[in-house]
Amino acid sequence: MTGQPLYFRLKSIAVLCIVICIAGCNRNNENAPKKMAVVVSTLNNPWFVVLGESAAERARELGYETTIFDSQNNTAKEAEHFENLIAAGYSAILFNPTDAEGSVSNVNRAKKAGIPTFCMDREVNSLDGPVTQIISDSFSGCVDLGQYFVRQLNKKGKYVELLGLVGDNNTWNRSKGFHSVVDHFPDLEMVAQQSADFDRSKAMEVLESVMQSHPDIDAVFCGNDAMAMGAYQALVSAGKADSVMVFGFDGAQDVMDAIKQKKIKATALQSPKFIAQTAAELADKYLQGERDMDRKMPIAVEVITQDNIGEFEAYGSEN
Repeated sequence: MTGQPLYFRLKSIAVLCIVICIAGCNRNNENAPKKMAVVVSTLNNPWFVVLGESAAERARELGYETTIFDSQNNTAKEAEHFENLIAAGYSAILFNPTDAEGSVSNVNRAKKAGIPTFCMDREVNSLDGPVTQIISDSFSGCVDLGQYFVRQLNKKGKYVELLGLVGDNNTWNRSKGFHSVVDHFPDLEMVAQQSADFDRSKAMEVLESVMQSHPDIDAVFCGNDAMAMGAYQALVSAGKADSVMVFGFDGAQDVMDAIKQKKIKATALQSPKFIAQTAAELADKYLQGERDMDRKMPIAVEVITQDNIGEFEAYGSEN
């Protein structure tokens, strides 16, 4: 019987040690530097490099330690990033998803761990997971771009459409906006519609293949500027750069330069700088207690042509 009090005394000491340890950990966490992660779908595209760097720069200005993570357009890699960020105790995640559906589970995992996520440029198919989603108004932008496309082709001709990643909502919002205009003109014939994954090299390969069956095209509509540059390269190789019009979407530096040089016909300018900085500022406000935020924030885009190119800068403004 004499051992029972000793057992309880030892148990009490053990519990006290655990409490002290937890309290110490909590104090350390309070004093730990604030950290904000930037997870980008790919850094193999200058537009997303600007998006990621702009988000990280603004987060640092707001007092956060910030690291950029490249998902390499791979949902598995993205999931690995989220696991590591949750384990490392990041305060918030500024997130450019790889896949509208496939990325939902990562956002939900972070939310369950108490880490808010703020989507940039690309959205996920969830209104409950992320705090907010700051995205360009791709549909409306491509309605305007489609109208310009129709005028430039005089309402007739054959064209190819190069789609982006099939799992990205931007791909379909841009395509639907474009077709909501173009499909009303029966003399405009789409001879091919293929995905090139928003990738420059793949766009060149896809268009080269398409032109073997359809050598007499008049235009190429591309879901982003990287594909527009790849399409232009394919046309140069085929000796058709002067006779086929190319249209892009993004407002990247190389396409803006190409519009000035009359190589590319037009693009739709969206601002990764503004999107990224807005995401960082909203994340900071959220962490300070603000909760009144729209679930989606569409950002208007501008159609850039050879007529108005002098009025705009690549990647848009910061405001």
